[in-house]
Amino acid sequence: MVSILEVHETNKMIEQEKLDVRTITLGISLLDCGDSNLDALSQNIYKKILRLAKTLVATGKEIELEYGIPIVNTRISVTPIALIAGSACRSEGDFVSIARTLDLAARDTGVNFIGGYSALVSKGMTPADETLIRSIPLALSSTERVCCSVNIGSTKTGINMDAVLLMGTIIKETASATRENNSLGCAKLVVFCNAPDDNPFMAGAFHGVSEADAVINVGVSGPGVIRHALEAVRGENFETLCETVKRTAFKVTRAGQLVAQVASERLGIPFGIVDLSLAPTPVVGDSVAGILEEMGLESVGAPGTTAALALLNDHVKKGGIMASSFVGGLSGAFIPVSEDQGMIDAVLRGSLTLEKLEAMTSVSSVGLDMIAIPGDTPASTISGIIADEAAIGMINQKTTAVRLIPVMDKNVGEMVEFGGLLGHAPVQQVNTFCCSDFISRGGRIPAPIHSFRN
Repeated sequence: MVSILEVHETNKMIEQEKLDVRTITLGISLLDCGDSNLDALSQNIYKKILRLAKTLVATGKEIELEYGIPIVNTRISVTPIALIAGSACRSEGDFVSIARTLDLAARDTGVNFIGGYSALVSKGMTPADETLIRSIPLALSSTERVCCSVNIGSTKTGINMDAVLLMGTIIKETASATRENNSLGCAKLVVFCNAPDDNPFMAGAFHGVSEADAVINVGVSGPGVIRHALEAVRGENFETLCETVKRTAFKVTRAGQLVAQVASERLGIPFGIVDLSLAPTPVVGDSVAGILEEMGLESVGAPGTTAALALLNDHVKKGGIMASSFVGGLSGAFIPVSEDQGMIDAVLRGSLTLEKLEAMTSVSSVGLDMIAIPGDTPASTISGIIADEAAIGMINQKTTAVRLIPVMDKNVGEMVEFGGLLGHAPVQQVNTFCCSDFISRGGRIPAPIHSFRN
């Protein structure tokens, strides 16, 4: 039962504190769509997506109106395309045609994004994996709603350094292919270590092979709610601070659970997970940086920032787990620079650097996210940053990711506008010392000793 007090609290969180459901994501398995004929494969993919998702957007709007909870996005994730298209796609152009099919399906269902143009290569690449990866620049420059992800490492398998080397080049090529739009293609491309099967958030979403034929995942967000709650406990001890975060996260998750269950029932599709992620937006007051500064930091990036983020991340998860038995995905705190006005301000005032952001990723939900860097950054340097993040994820048995945007024709300090939820970002300084001899060694960094648990 939901008490009247919870109803009033939820209304306040929505009206005054910017609580929203960031996304309802319909995950769809395409494993039964495989065909050696490219046209037949495309038709199978399009028809299945349309059949399952034809009422997704309308259902989201109905729930939003009926319950008064803003639902910002509706999205689709599909089985990694490299797994199902290998027998039909013999060239990069073949894979791009599948990307365009996904884009058409996303447009015709009305969703914001579709994820799953992906490859899982943590231990090695098949010919299909490599061909798909090499097709990414053209796929992203010729579609509007398609999102890509590549998993290049895991705690169990180590880090595929051949894939890391390749992804540095692919990110640069994607930036160049979309240079007329501030290299926006890179905002739809994520490189993972330990990618989860049930992530509803773009650009890294895909429908894992361990998932059911179709599931409803909901991503709920409430940085403004957490920050507002902490205003009432200024100066209190850490026990009070932690308890406040946990209790507030519990309330936020309850709202997400409600939306997920209603959407599941109305669509006739099983409920998967609620992902409670403090995913900020460029709107003032909807900022993870604002939460950390409310804890007592003068500016994000100051000494104590990593400890504050670790506290926040842990207690968001503790509160979420109490509220739902099906918390999953990337639950915790996101730190995307371009989507968080507080992070942008910290970069501009000089307190937050790329190196400090990397330290923070060791305790955050994901990694280096939505960071603009100079367009002339070498591909090997981008690969080095990917390798560093993958190492943090591999050793710490957590998901890490890189979404860097080398903005063509832009230099350090210039501001870049991406638009919408993607926000805007200052171009940040990158360490200019060379790592190409290290990155170009090739092969694989083996899994750490603590991975052997069988």
